[in-house]
Amino acid sequence: MELLFLAILVLTMAFALGSGYPVAFALPGSAIITFALAAGTGYVLEGNADAYFLHGGPISWLNAGVTNLRGVYWEVERDTLIAIPLFIFMGIMLQRSKIAEDLLVTMARLFGPIPGGLGISVVFVGALLAATTGIVGATVVAMGLISLPAMLRNNYSQPLATGAIAASGTLGQIIPPSIVLIILADQLASAVDQAGTMRKELHKIATGELSMPSEYAVVSTSAGEMFLGALVPGLVLVGLYMAYILIFAILRPKSAPAVHSEGSWDVAFWGRVFVALVPPLALIFLVLGSIIAGVATVNQAGAIGAAGAVVMAGYRLREGEERQYWPAVLFLGSLAALALVLAWTPVNIKALNTDEERLALKLALACTGGMLVALLWSGKRVLKIDNTMNEVMIETAKTSSLVFIILLGAAMLTSAFRAFGGEELVKNFLEGLPGGFWAQFVIVMVVIFVLGFFLDFIEIAVVVVPIVAPILLSDPSANITAVWLGVMIGLNIQTSFLTPPFGFALFYLRGVAPAAVKTVSIYKGVVAFISLQILALVIVGMNPALVNYLPNRVNLLAETAPPPRNPSLQTCIEEYVWEEVSTSDRVRGAIATAQGIDLSALPQSMARDLAGAFEEAGKALDALAEAQEAAKDVYAAAPAYRPVHRAVRALEKQIRMAQERADEAKTGLQRMLDTDPESLRAEYEAQLAEAEAEIAELTAQIPADWEQTYKAFAELDNRETNLRRSYRRSADQGYEPVQETLAVIEATEAFAGLEDALRDMRAKIAAIVENGYEKAELDALVEEVTELRGTVGDVEGARDVRSGVNGARSALRGRNPDPEKALAEMDEALAEWEAGVAWREAARTSVAPGLRAYLDAAGDTIGLRSKARMPDHVALSVAACRADHEDISLHF
Repeated sequence: MELLFLAILVLTMAFALGSGYPVAFALPGSAIITFALAAGTGYVLEGNADAYFLHGGPISWLNAGVTNLRGVYWEVERDTLIAIPLFIFMGIMLQRSKIAEDLLVTMARLFGPIPGGLGISVVFVGALLAATTGIVGATVVAMGLISLPAMLRNNYSQPLATGAIAASGTLGQIIPPSIVLIILADQLASAVDQAGTMRKELHKIATGELSMPSEYAVVSTSAGEMFLGALVPGLVLVGLYMAYILIFAILRPKSAPAVHSEGSWDVAFWGRVFVALVPPLALIFLVLGSIIAGVATVNQAGAIGAAGAVVMAGYRLREGEERQYWPAVLFLGSLAALALVLAWTPVNIKALNTDEERLALKLALACTGGMLVALLWSGKRVLKIDNTMNEVMIETAKTSSLVFIILLGAAMLTSAFRAFGGEELVKNFLEGLPGGFWAQFVIVMVVIFVLGFFLDFIEIAVVVVPIVAPILLSDPSANITAVWLGVMIGLNIQTSFLTPPFGFALFYLRGVAPAAVKTVSIYKGVVAFISLQILALVIVGMNPALVNYLPNRVNLLAETAPPPRNPSLQTCIEEYVWEEVSTSDRVRGAIATAQGIDLSALPQSMARDLAGAFEEAGKALDALAEAQEAAKDVYAAAPAYRPVHRAVRALEKQIRMAQERADEAKTGLQRMLDTDPESLRAEYEAQLAEAEAEIAELTAQIPADWEQTYKAFAELDNRETNLRRSYRRSADQGYEPVQETLAVIEATEAFAGLEDALRDMRAKIAAIVENGYEKAELDALVEEVTELRGTVGDVEGARDVRSGVNGARSALRGRNPDPEKALAEMDEALAEWEAGVAWREAARTSVAPGLRAYLDAAGDTIGLRSKARMPDHVALSVAACRADHEDISLHF
């Protein structure tokens, strides 16, 4: 019955969408109707409203709806959705203020003399508008009204002209900032959690271990990472469009001729180019650059974009009038002055310690005030001229409301889909496909592509992604990242605007195209560009580094980058270290030189630790070399082992499924009542017998030598793992003691500076021993000793001295103070200090230079794990290493 209601749910949704019912109400309406029907049928026929739900029932569904409502509107963790209305506002403001129109006209004249130049200019402007507006309808309409007539007048092929305009208008779906990417990031965030749970369970079943190593975890994503990941694929798509138009123009010059402008390229022309091109580029730089540099979150970047759009609209709407650019000049001047102030001295309003910082704060506030005045000034112009602000706000509210209502409706539909077992059905279907992950992935991409013929990008993103993404992300055979999957889906969804019968870009263009342009020509024109989008999908799919590298690079170079000890980074770091030490003898030479350092000036325990550290450093390099050889053995054995491993794991999965059916039958037999019909018992027994027979059959298919095969490969794999662990342990022990010793020696001056405080304190304690004391005097002395203990503790390597001071403090406190014991403790502290000063002074000249040279030589190799953050050149190497996907299924 659950499958029946699942079919009713899907058919109801399909009928509602096909009949033209608004999507925002078709999705939740289908869920409500199906849930009510299932609950009512269950109550009438079984006396239980939950009878025909595989998971939960009406109450659970209502709770899920409330949770989704709260998640969209109130959860702080999902605040990236706030960026949606901000970017929508930015796009509509730039479109209504005719910034896009200026850009199109100017770029068409600039690119015109090139073969296919008008078409290339359309693609170029489409890319710029995608990075500023991201509103497909507005972009297609603007380019259709302005560029299409010019292209037709110059004898451009109708299919080429219309295809270029329609396809370029859809670039806003993949080139950031994009609403699609924000929605996908939001959907993938929850999908990653589900995929992580599924992968942990898979690892537990396969290995029997309760915990999964963190380096095997599913890599999540965010809106900012989605923007970074989509940037290069978006540019690849732009390059494919331009290359196609150029090649088309060269092969068929009459269908895409060069167009020479009648005017001259004088100073006035280049001024128009500057005014039309530079502000949008500057806005792109501010929005995307602030995200890439880590200066702003996606929400903050959206606010920057909205403010920039208002300023640009403020001067564009006053074109040709007096004081046209004054607000923009004030804004840019204030921004430049603020940048200079922050470059002069950092401003932290919570910690103003110097007069310079206070002055810098005042100047920063003045600059911010100037920017605010310019923004309000521009806003006043936009509000008064042509009622632009009012229209933009209304359109923003409408579009944003549509997006959020669809999000809520899709959440309700997804909950219903899961309640009737749809998710398990899809999962079992995908996992049952031959060919593993890539077969599943191709099927999902094909389904999304086909759905694009009928559904909008939002429906696909919020309905399909939550169902299929956890299945794809959890598969260890591909170990894909969420950002790569999101970008691939985003590229695929982009075709939904071009594919008939419901390609919205086609409708937008048909609405503004001249009557001479046939609808068939528009459809013919987009075929080539749809093919280019599929080609871009293939290119990005085969080269995941195009997506993953930039987010990795930004994350690893950021101030909040994970430390080098992060488990997920270790393999790539070790690859870098091996490349360094295998091509140069610098590190081994530094170890040999360090072993020759005269350590006689140091205390015996410290000298012993240093000698052991140098020995461990050599062991680390040997272990790393052995680990590389072990990795080669694993790599050589994997091709023969992998097919057997996959076949056995697939059989074991089927056995588990059959065992679940057997357990269900056993449970049914145990719970049978005397009043139950015998036919039910016979049904359970038949189900049990069938499941047990299937288990026996599947078990017999497992190769007889599987245990030996698995054990042999596991030994190779464990050897590599143990050698890597040995390297990491020896690397830490071979670097950290040296680092700590050098820090102690370099603190010699601070250590020597403790003498006066220690001797003064001893004198004060000696005075109370000789002359006696009052309680108030003793309490004050205890406070002084406590302060001294903190001072001593701040000096590297003064632990023994601090111990003596602490002993004196303890002796002076409590019910029975013992000043004489305190004096003895201070004498011991002074003795430790005198001994420490002596060896430190000697070590500064005889030991410290050698230790410093050793740390400098080994710091970027075996010392990497001991650093707080990776050096930039190492981070770049690790980012490139982690950009490709790695098959980790053999560990499962």
